[in-house]
Amino acid sequence: MKIIILGAGQVGGTLAEHLANEKNDITIVDTDSERLRALKDSLDIGTVTGSASHPDTLREAGAKDAEMLIAVTNSDEINMMACQVAHTFFRTPQKISRVRSQAYLDHQERLFSPENIPVDVIIGPEQLITSSIGRLIVNPGALQVLDFAEGRVQLVAVRAVHGGPIVGKGLSTIREHMPKVDTRVAAIFRKDRAIIPKGDTVVEANDEVFFIAASKHIRQVTSELRRVDKPYKRIMIAGGGNIGARLAQSLETDFSVKVIEYSRARCRVLSELLKNTLVLEGSAAEPGLLAEENIEHTDVFCALTNNDESNIMMSMLAKRMGAKKVITLITNPAYAELVGDEIDIAISPQEITIGSLLTYVRKGDISAVHALRRGAAEAIELVARGDAYSSKVVGRRIEEIPLPESVTIGAIVRGEQVLIAHHDLLVESNDHVILFLVDKHKIHAVEKLFAVGFGFFS
Repeated sequence: MKIIILGAGQVGGTLAEHLANEKNDITIVDTDSERLRALKDSLDIGTVTGSASHPDTLREAGAKDAEMLIAVTNSDEINMMACQVAHTFFRTPQKISRVRSQAYLDHQERLFSPENIPVDVIIGPEQLITSSIGRLIVNPGALQVLDFAEGRVQLVAVRAVHGGPIVGKGLSTIREHMPKVDTRVAAIFRKDRAIIPKGDTVVEANDEVFFIAASKHIRQVTSELRRVDKPYKRIMIAGGGNIGARLAQSLETDFSVKVIEYSRARCRVLSELLKNTLVLEGSAAEPGLLAEENIEHTDVFCALTNNDESNIMMSMLAKRMGAKKVITLITNPAYAELVGDEIDIAISPQEITIGSLLTYVRKGDISAVHALRRGAAEAIELVARGDAYSSKVVGRRIEEIPLPESVTIGAIVRGEQVLIAHHDLLVESNDHVILFLVDKHKIHAVEKLFAVGFGFFS
């Protein structure tokens, strides 16, 4: 697929890397020639230096025959205008734009249409990040929580600890412990080594275990791998920007929420926006303020400023002063690799945003894509189409499907039914199939497997 990416920042650069590795024809546009040169040296892509919304720049980038334009510059206005220019001048079939400002998103349905601003898909990173953090707070003890089939089923990562009922035992014992709960372990990562689980696979302490289950059963399954944290009540947020404000707004009805914000002007805005949240002016890097606000009784401390270094330092301070759980927003991937035990969960905006973007870029009928473990693995939701004569999947039991190595089927959603994937489960047309890819490079093999027209009898 020929794709133009506008913006060579963290998201644009990482997306270019993903898509170039999947053999797409990628051209990336930015005003920063140094950044473009660095990307071109490391990736097999084209680059164009210029303003992303100018017709001549888009023409030079190949917009005339591009199948997709993805606008992820730092400016909402440039992103939207670039989509307008691509539509008016080049009739680009698919246009995706990152839009951060809530002022635009509040009027999304009226603003974005072929007759007004011709954007086919809106990606709102702040909204995606807020939802991701919110799921972690609602599911105590989880390292990652991903929704599939509109939230009916979830893939959850947890750290197994000594004392968990099945730690030191085979996975087959889960059913003995929970005969009324169906679940499947999709993968285990042990010291960064991936293990494709079988019934006799023994769970060890410190394993990172990814399991899939109906949303209502997540807490029960988590309790098999670790002592489940008590439901969180007290949340402290450092940083009252878009993400911090959105998170506070989404939590304040059900939790006791405090927001610490350095800017007095922003504090006034937050005080008007938030109805049940305590807004504090100051810095979360001040031990005196944290002590005064009872950090030792805080269940979750979220560092959500736009500065990685500040987020890391505040998180370490909060943890040392007694915060039970620390969630830290980290933009720089190099920092995410370095963080130690004092930061419980590092949130990557790029990983979350790119997973959403890949949903629209990948071939086939894909409903969701989630990047895992800093992009090394993926979980995807594919819709099975066709019949037994036109498909390698439909009409076959899971044990009969020629899955690529390191790919597992976790669950099938059929209408309102959540069916955990066991070897004798039959796949039907229109089933939503949730797969876990330990190696994301297997995606082409998966797309081919689910393509209609390549059945066993063709």
